[in-house]
Amino acid sequence: MEDWSAAIAFARGLKDVDPARIALWGTSLSGGHVIVTAVHDPTISCVSAQCPGLDGQAAALESFKRMGLSTSRRMIMHGQRDLVRSWLGLSPHKIPIVGKQGTIALMNTPDVYDSFLTLIPDTYVNEACARIIIRGDKYRPITYAHNVRCPVLLQICDYDTLIPISASEETAKILGDFAEVKHYLLNHFDIYTGNGFEQSVRDQTAFFQKHLG
Repeated sequence: MEDWSAAIAFARGLKDVDPARIALWGTSLSGGHVIVTAVHDPTISCVSAQCPGLDGQAAALESFKRMGLSTSRRMIMHGQRDLVRSWLGLSPHKIPIVGKQGTIALMNTPDVYDSFLTLIPDTYVNEACARIIIRGDKYRPITYAHNVRCPVLLQICDYDTLIPISASEETAKILGDFAEVKHYLLNHFDIYTGNGFEQSVRDQTAFFQKHLG
């Protein structure tokens, strides 16, 4: 959130930028960040949230149901280990961000591993602090939605196995007239390539032209 605020402040300080016409764009987890940021900064003109992570609690519940008790228990133990190490001032305990189904990883749904590999460079470091397993369910941008006062484009991937679609649909209801919703017959990572990407960008461009132009 501090990074988002700093980026907005920097943009507003540029001589060729109208400080009164700042829009936010976020995807996946950052699709939730832009909702929260728009509440903290009510002068934001509009927000585009692509396959957004809006409810860590709902995502955690779906994840644990999918992985089963054994893998879920192991995941929690990794998170606890990292959290305790942070309390003791020790180096982080890390796990893969993306892994194959059944492995210990933050994202391990059947369709994720191969899709993610097509997007990252060879030098990508596939790891994150495991404590997010313990803390992630506490992050719920959906609870901020009732305080949003600018137009929001919600782009929902109907075959998303990572982000609960129900959270996006519920957020749209909370936003009411501020919400503009687009559905795509895609999974979470299809929207970053090919026709899915092109359609998503066209919709985003039209949205920004409408509210910034």
